[in-house]
Amino acid sequence: MRRLKEKSAPECPAETTLRYIGGSWKVMIVWHLLGGQRKRHAEMRRILRGVTPKILVQQLREMQHHGLIKRRIFPEIPPRVEYSLTKLGESLAPLVKAMYRWGQGAQKRQRGEIRDGLKQL
Repeated sequence: MRRLKEKSAPECPAETTLRYIGGSWKVMIVWHLLGGQRKRHAEMRRILRGVTPKILVQQLREMQHHGLIKRRIFPEIPPRVEYSLTKLGESLAPLVKAMYRWGQGAQKRQRGEIRDGLKQL
């Protein structure tokens, strides 16, 4: 991916998409928030095994900055914060579901269950 201020050839639309969801955990965050689900930070850390608190916060902030997720803070003690997808974030559903189906085929190919994964997709 090119740097944001680079003035070279026009960006490919797929590259633009990767600017929004190209982080280590962003696709998984979208997957777990699809369908109007709301998750708290601690829930996301439990679901996304292996993510560090720092990286999770960074990914969530980037996604919030891009308008993919919204962060709702409840005025409670201790403060409660929930994350959910915006309409723009929900619009990624077909893309993420297609990635899921492609991944299922790739896993079957790795296990030797199918030889030509394209027929199964």
